[in-house]
Amino acid sequence: MKTTRTYTMTARAEAAERTRLAILDSMVSLATSRLLVEISLEDVAAAAGVSVQTVLRRFGSRAGLVEAAYAHAVAEVEDERTAPVGDLAAAVAVIVEHYERRGDGVVLMLAQESSDDTVRRFTENGRRMHRAWVETVFAPYLPPAATSPAAREERVDLLGVATDVYTWKQLRRDRGHDRHTTEQRIHALVAALTSQE
Repeated sequence: MKTTRTYTMTARAEAAERTRLAILDSMVSLATSRLLVEISLEDVAAAAGVSVQTVLRRFGSRAGLVEAAYAHAVAEVEDERTAPVGDLAAAVAVIVEHYERRGDGVVLMLAQESSDDTVRRFTENGRRMHRAWVETVFAPYLPPAATSPAAREERVDLLGVATDVYTWKQLRRDRGHDRHTTEQRIHALVAALTSQE
């Protein structure tokens, strides 16, 4: 009897978690192709295959859903952008793969930041995350902060630009290069910035 009850509770918990993730993934997916302000609870519910009531029961409100979806996306992004410290080719491959998956959505979010305070908060956090990624992944190529803070700051700035989503966009979308060429050109920028003088 106890085993059956435990199994039933576990199955319910797993189903509830699948529903939660489906809702979050739907919100994140919709936000890659539409303005955040234009995404309704009805849109998210339809994409997730649930009712609006289910979404509200899980997240309380549209604002609650937006915050939870953002936290969910950040956790995924952190995993996607994990790269070995000091390996330039691997770091560039990781960041290009990340942009291939999410770059267009990031550019869309950046286009909204001047008119949406919530989006602005998300994009500011994204900039902090990218800078921290640059400082971590390229650490062996950065001047020591203690002896040359200005030189370190400049190198982080330039590596941040070389690996920024707008650099990917310019090469991949604006210039129309394929992924391989885009990766090669970003790698050339990074290699030039990290060469030992």
